[in-house]
Amino acid sequence: MDALGINLGYLLVQVINFLILLVVLRAWVYRPVVGLLSKRRETIAQALEDARIAAEARANAEKEAQAVLAKAQQEANQQVRQAVERAEQSAREIKARAEQEIADLRASSEAEAEQAKMQTLAEMRGQIGALAVAAAQKLIGDNLDEKRQRALVDEFFSGLKGGKVVLLQGEKIKGERAEVTSALPLGAEEQEALRKEIGSHLGAGSEVTFRVDPTILGGIVVRVGDRIVDGSVVGRLESMRAALR
Repeated sequence: MDALGINLGYLLVQVINFLILLVVLRAWVYRPVVGLLSKRRETIAQALEDARIAAEARANAEKEAQAVLAKAQQEANQQVRQAVERAEQSAREIKARAEQEIADLRASSEAEAEQAKMQTLAEMRGQIGALAVAAAQKLIGDNLDEKRQRALVDEFFSGLKGGKVVLLQGEKIKGERAEVTSALPLGAEEQEALRKEIGSHLGAGSEVTFRVDPTILGGIVVRVGDRIVDGSVVGRLESMRAALR
């Protein structure tokens, strides 16, 4: 060892000092540092896990928030649609009621106008009849009593003479429904007499309706299906005009 320049005693002292230093470092430095590093690693791992859990919780919270918002938006849209539908339904109902009221008002006005027209025509019947009787008196040069005057006026406008429809005498008509047109409104008794007389020609179960057309001037027109029996003043004038040609 001396030949090699190594002092054995000094070497042993150095080895012992190294071992002592190694034991001291291991006991006082290495283990605490390793413990600190391990604890630090665990802390970092826990922090990462907490961060992951927090991220998942945040993601879940965002999904739930989006779901809540989507549901709220859907409910809001549905409420808006329902409100719009209710408003449209209300508008349709209001429009329908208004149109119905207008139609009712128009129908009422038309009915009132028609009633006023019929009343006016009925009032004119007496005046026209009086003029016609006066003209007849001048033509025949004789005075007619009131009863005869009324009978002539009634016959002129109803086409009835002695309870019979004059223009149907000798006529053969068939059908289930007849329409009688007069120049002025007929009274209830005249209509009933016409129903019975025309019904006797048509048969049981027949129906007779009435309408007013001042343009025929006087007399009546009976329509049964396509058959027309014209006893009106206008019809007679037309026949006379055709005969004179």
